[in-house]
Amino acid sequence: MQSRSPSDDVARYADMFTALGAESRLRVLRLLLSAHPNGLVVGEIQRDLAISPSTLSHHLERLRHENLVTVKRESTFLRYTANTDALQELLTFLVSE
Repeated sequence: MQSRSPSDDVARYADMFTALGAESRLRVLRLLLSAHPNGLVVGEIQRDLAISPSTLSHHLERLRHENLVTVKRESTFLRYTANTDALQELLTFLVSE
């Protein structure tokens, strides 16, 4: 197994910060954190933030791709939750030497 280099970590964290750099995605993540640990289904997120379905889908996919949120199918619904482990790792990276 090949280990990750420090520059790989920096690039990964930079991608996570880039995902959080859009106002809508930051609002989505904050909403999901307020609903932690249960999360919210897409319709609830859309209702609370008044984001169009296609735009919300794009934002959720970007957050999921960066491992900032997780998704679980419940029947016909998708439930999103904030990935607090990944967020803690990101904060640890910020304050580490």
